[in-house]
Amino acid sequence: MQIHPTALIHPKAELAEDVEIGPFSVIGEHVKIGRGTRLASIGTPPQHLQYQGEPTRVVIGHDNILREYVTVNRGTVPGGGKTVIGHQNFLMAYVHVAHDCHLGSHIIMANAATLAGHITIGDHAIIGGLVGIHQFVRVGAYVMIGGCSAVGRDVPPFMRAAGGYRARLFGLNSVGLKRHGFSNERIAVLKRAYEVLFRSDSLMAEAIKRARDEFKDSADVLAMLAFLEGSKRGICRSVGKDREDEE
Repeated sequence: MQIHPTALIHPKAELAEDVEIGPFSVIGEHVKIGRGTRLASIGTPPQHLQYQGEPTRVVIGHDNILREYVTVNRGTVPGGGKTVIGHQNFLMAYVHVAHDCHLGSHIIMANAATLAGHITIGDHAIIGGLVGIHQFVRVGAYVMIGGCSAVGRDVPPFMRAAGGYRARLFGLNSVGLKRHGFSNERIAVLKRAYEVLFRSDSLMAEAIKRARDEFKDSADVLAMLAFLEGSKRGICRSVGKDREDEE
C-alpha cells in the first residue's frame, strides 16, 4: 500500500493492500476501496441545497479509469441515496458526475463533460468533451453525443446527437454500432425504425405504434420503443424537424 504523507485517512476506512493514495486525499470513515485502486475525487457531498449530511453513497464497479480532477458526488435521500458507476468506464479529466446519477458500463466521457443530478447513461455510450446534460435526462445505450452539446431531453439508444443550444438527433450511431459488432442487417433495421420514429409526419405516439407493428421481431427496436415510452422529459428531436416536443 502506498499512502502519500499529506493524505488524511480515517482509521475505520477499509483499504485493500495494494491501494495507492495520492497527495492531499481525504478518506472518510465509511469508505471501502478495493484492490488495484488509485484514488480520485469521489464520494464528495452532493451539491444539493436540501442535503443535510445524510449517510448516502457512491458505488463504483471494477476496472474504471477516472483521470485528473474527476469529481463524483454522493447521492441524496430523495434521489435514492446513491450514485452508481458500472464497470470499465473511462472518465477523462475534469468530468463531473453529480448526485444520484446512474452510469452503466463501457462508457467514455471526454474532458469536462458534466452530468447534473439524477441522470442515467446506458452501456457503451460516448459523451463528447464539454457536453452538459440536464438533470433527470436519460441517455440510451450505444449513444454518441458530440462535443460542446447541451442536452436537455432524453437521447434514445443507438443514436447520434449534437447541438450547442439544444441537442438534436443526427441519425443512427452506425460507426459505433459496427465497432461493437452489430451486423449490417441489425443496423439496417434500426435505420428504418429511425425513419419511422423521427422522420415521418406522425405524432410520436402514432409512430411508436407503427414501429411496434412493423419491427415486432427486433429486440433492438423494442428496446428503443421502451425507452421512448418511459421518457418523462421528452425526446431530442431529429435535425430538420421543427415540431415541438410536447407532441
